[in-house]
Amino acid sequence: MSKMKKTLIWILCIFLLAVGAMGAYAYKVYHDVTKTTDKMYKKVDKEETRTTPINIEKGEPFSVLLLGVDTGDLGRTEQGRSDSVMVVTVNPEKNETKIVSIPRDTYTEIIGHGTTDKINHAYAFGGTTMAINTVQNLLDIPIDYYIEINMQGVKEIVDAVGGVDVDSPLDFSQDNIKFTKGPVHLDGEKALAYSRMRYEDPTGDYGRQGRQRQVIEAIVKKAANFSTLTRYKDILNAMGNNMATNLTFDDMMDIQGKYKAAAGNVEQIQMQGTGEMINGVSYQIIAPEELQKISENLKIQLGL
Repeated sequence: MSKMKKTLIWILCIFLLAVGAMGAYAYKVYHDVTKTTDKMYKKVDKEETRTTPINIEKGEPFSVLLLGVDTGDLGRTEQGRSDSVMVVTVNPEKNETKIVSIPRDTYTEIIGHGTTDKINHAYAFGGTTMAINTVQNLLDIPIDYYIEINMQGVKEIVDAVGGVDVDSPLDFSQDNIKFTKGPVHLDGEKALAYSRMRYEDPTGDYGRQGRQRQVIEAIVKKAANFSTLTRYKDILNAMGNNMATNLTFDDMMDIQGKYKAAAGNVEQIQMQGTGEMINGVSYQIIAPEELQKISENLKIQLGL
């Protein structure tokens, strides 16, 4: 056998070994991802307001309730409250994604509890189910899916992706950590502090919600970056330990394939209220016109 033929055979063998290794690695990643999504999956018994279930496989518009809960934060293990409440609506035909941030002190009817209280108390009273039903009632739209993350999980997930970069709107300090206005790199501990502060912010809870959105968007952007591939196990572990959703693995794959363009066109909407004291407790009162405007906006987005 000539030297050239031997060389070509060696190259072919190396190529086949490389392809085999890549295939084995891809299978391992697939197995780990499906294992994590199975762990995260938690069905919820919410009120169904649609006549027919949403079909992501067909590319229909859908909504997701994002809940940042304080269970596990600062060592707590009780039910906790929803520290952050956001509704995401995605329309693939319009290539649009809208994110509505609801003030956690919003004064509203708590569905299933027979009271009117702060919206973040719905989670404390009845978990994810009551939180979803309450938001559905407030906005008069169906909530198709939910994603829940405990705030301590933000720390783990940010560390897992190798930190995130945000643009701080002001100088402030929180948990003995100082932040300066402008570009800031956050590790997990700093990200948690950055997203929690509200007393030094002149806009109060609205400012905090804006910073929480910054951190969430930065996490998604960083996690989608090819450079984080080597960290995928850490990311999956952090997600599996700190997140819950009723989205299946197949749902997530359909969203990735059919809704990717819409995810790149995001409109942020901050629900605005006015502060008011009721029986010695501070609430955010949302004007009926504000609620109607946002509700109609989201109904159009969902094709309702």
